[in-house]
Amino acid sequence: MIPQSFRDILNNSENTGLYQTLALIIFMLFFLGLVIYVFSRPKKHYKEQEHAPLDDDQPFNL
Repeated sequence: MIPQSFRDILNNSENTGLYQTLALIIFMLFFLGLVIYVFSRPKKHYKEQEHAPLDDDQPFNL
């Protein structure tokens, strides 16, 4: 049987805990990966990005 919607998937009470656990693990891995990525960047990168809007050589044209 192919589920037609998320409601059909979540109505199956025997696997609901598994889906919730998998969703939590995926979220935590993504979040930890993002934190590791941000802290692994050199501080020089952030200093350059911090001043990027102020370092325009060309005037803003509409």
